[in-house]
Amino acid sequence: MIPRNRRIIDPAAIESNMRLIRSSVPAAVRVLAVVKADGYGHGAVETAHAAIAGGADMLAVAAVSEGIQLREAGITAPVLVLGAVTACDAANGVKYDLIQTVCSDEMVLLCEKAAAEQQKQTEVHLKVDTGMGRIGIRSEAERDGILQALKSCSHVRLAGVFTHFSDADGEEEGMLYTREQYERFLKMIEPLPKGIIRHCCNSAAIHRFPEMALDMVRAGISLYGYPPVPGTRGLLPCMSWKATISYVKELEADAYVSYGRTYRSPHPIRTATITCGYADGYHRAGGEKGYVLIHGKKAKIIGRICMDQMIADISGIENVQPGDEAVLLGTSGNESITAEDLAAWAGTISYEILCSSSGRVGRIYKEAEQERRK
Repeated sequence: MIPRNRRIIDPAAIESNMRLIRSSVPAAVRVLAVVKADGYGHGAVETAHAAIAGGADMLAVAAVSEGIQLREAGITAPVLVLGAVTACDAANGVKYDLIQTVCSDEMVLLCEKAAAEQQKQTEVHLKVDTGMGRIGIRSEAERDGILQALKSCSHVRLAGVFTHFSDADGEEEGMLYTREQYERFLKMIEPLPKGIIRHCCNSAAIHRFPEMALDMVRAGISLYGYPPVPGTRGLLPCMSWKATISYVKELEADAYVSYGRTYRSPHPIRTATITCGYADGYHRAGGEKGYVLIHGKKAKIIGRICMDQMIADISGIENVQPGDEAVLLGTSGNESITAEDLAAWAGTISYEILCSSSGRVGRIYKEAEQERRK
C-alpha cells in the first residue's frame, strides 16, 4: 500500500551524483559523503550505500548516534563525526569505530580514556575554526596544546584535520573570505604530522575552488542533486514528494478558504483538499506563493496551510478526483517543482526543505514504488 503522503527517494540518482563528484576531483583526492540529518532527509543508510557504490571513500555524520545507525546497518566504511566529541559520546564513538572530532586537549583525553578502557585504538580529526565561529581551534596555542596532549596518548591517533567554509557559495566578498579561510587553514596546519588527511572543501568549494581539494573533499548538498553554485551541470535531484487528494468541491464566488479568511474566491472555483500540512513538514509560509502539480498542471495553493491539509484551486484542471496524486516536490508532465522553489516560497533554503518532512510522511524508494504500482 502506497502511503497517502510520501517522499520518494531515488538511490540511483544519489549514486550518479557521487560518480559525477568523484570524476570532478583528482583521482588521488578522497571523497567524503555527508549523510548526517538522516541523509538530508533521504535516509542515512540508503544514502550511504548509494554513495559508496558511486565511489565515496568515507562518510560523515553530525553525531555519534548517527554513526551507530550506520554501523548497526552493517556499513563498515570510515565514518567521521563532524560534531565535537563529548563526554557522554566518547565511549560509544570508540566502541563503534567512529572517527571523532577534537577541538581541545580535554577532548583528546576523553578519547584516550575511552579507548584505554576498551583496550582499542581510535582515530580523531582536529577541527580548525578559520572563520565560521562554530567549533574548532582558533589559535596556535590551542593547536600546540592538542599536539602535546596527543604525545601522551597511546590509544589515540591524529588521522586528519579540517575546517569549514562559511561563505563558499557567496558572491565576490564570499569568495575572497573563502580564500582567506583557506590561507589561515594552511598556516595553522603546518606543524601537524605529515600524512594526515587535510580537508576543507564543502559542496560549493568542490565546484568553485578545485585548487583547494587537498587530500579530501566533503560532498553534502551536491550529493542530493542541488548545486550550491551556478553552472554546476549533471546533478540529479533525488527526492520527490507526493500527497493524495482527499476531497474535491465547488465553491461559490466570495467564499472564504482556510484559517483567518485570508483567501476569498473572486468567482466560482473548484478546489482540491490535499493530505499534507505543516505538521508533515510543508512550510506554512510557502502557501502564499506556492502551487502543487496535478495531472501535469499547476494548481495554486489557496488559503493558509493547515496542520494536516492544504487546499488548491483546480478550476483549470479537468477530471480531478479524490485519490488522485498531488506533486509537492518533483515532476508531473512537463512541470516541475524543486526544493529551491519550495525554499523561495517559504523564505528558507533547499537544505531545510529536504530535511523537513515529519515522521508521519512515508518514505519509499523508487524501485519499491515502481514494484507496488505493477
